[in-house]
Amino acid sequence: MEDKELLEKFARPESRNMAFNQLVRKYQEKVYWHIRKMVIDHDDADDLTQEVFVKVWKNLDNFRQDAQLYTWIYRIATNECLSFLSSKKRKFFLPLNDVTAELMEKVESSPELAGDEVQKKLQKAILRLPEKQRLVFNMKYFDELKYEEMSEILGTSVGALKASYHIAVKKIEEFLKQD
Repeated sequence: MEDKELLEKFARPESRNMAFNQLVRKYQEKVYWHIRKMVIDHDDADDLTQEVFVKVWKNLDNFRQDAQLYTWIYRIATNECLSFLSSKKRKFFLPLNDVTAELMEKVESSPELAGDEVQKKLQKAILRLPEKQRLVFNMKYFDELKYEEMSEILGTSVGALKASYHIAVKKIEEFLKQD
């Protein structure tokens, strides 16, 4: 079902729940993996995915349709990730390095990456990036978003995103050359 049709059904009280369930089914996996790449831990990603869809439910009536629906949902998911990582640092008074070390431990113990040393090394390289660069890299490399879509989601110019992605790729290449 197209987003426009979902939004029309959501606007009608008699089909609101059905439309929202379809919207969740359509975007849940993409949102989950977008979040998971940032927070690494399955349980955290699961919780944040639920939070995203709670916010979507509460705010879908206010969606202005001047952007694509998935762009709007990705923006909510991105903001939830950044807030979560920021609160984690504040809550535990951790410098960024300690949060990165904790996330790297989760990569090491991740059952999804068991035995896949290349993926582990890539994930560790990505975790060394600053949060915004990591986000840009994940959105471009894994989610295969266009720079224009990323610009809408992040509120950043296309030029800045291209530069950020280029720098992230160089840093990852440098890390992967080590050893």
